[in-house]
Amino acid sequence: MAIEGYSMATLCAFVGKELGVSEWMEVDQARIDAFAECTEDRQWIHVDVERARKESPFGGTIAHGYLTLSLLAGKLTGMGVVPGDARAAVNYGLEKTRFLAPVRAGVRVRNRVRLLAVDDKGDGRVLLRMENTMEVEGEARPAMVAEALALVMA
Repeated sequence: MAIEGYSMATLCAFVGKELGVSEWMEVDQARIDAFAECTEDRQWIHVDVERARKESPFGGTIAHGYLTLSLLAGKLTGMGVVPGDARAAVNYGLEKTRFLAPVRAGVRVRNRVRLLAVDDKGDGRVLLRMENTMEVEGEARPAMVAEALALVMA
């Protein structure tokens, strides 16, 4: 999805503005289990549905914080945060990440993105700093707020 008027040449005009909100995505138990297998993080609070229902303070299983964080990449790409006239973009890292609320199995999340800063690195390279707020449907408090960096190339 393209953002109207958003390009490599106009990035600075978008600093401080919301770039968009992603579509909702369900974080179901199958996704949590697949992440646990990929990362070898099989802590019971994520994968043992019965035990989590009985013993967890959340009343059931929850997604890994890093699973929630990993959803940013696909969400940013699908939202048009990389300008359409950019030749390439790479993940440059994170400045700050806070996990504020659990993502319970079966809920839906979406990412709200605001452009915080643009730093010209020369040779057609620009570093974007974006605030990502992962919202949980029906919840007042976001699951996560993360400042992500992306290096885009003209």
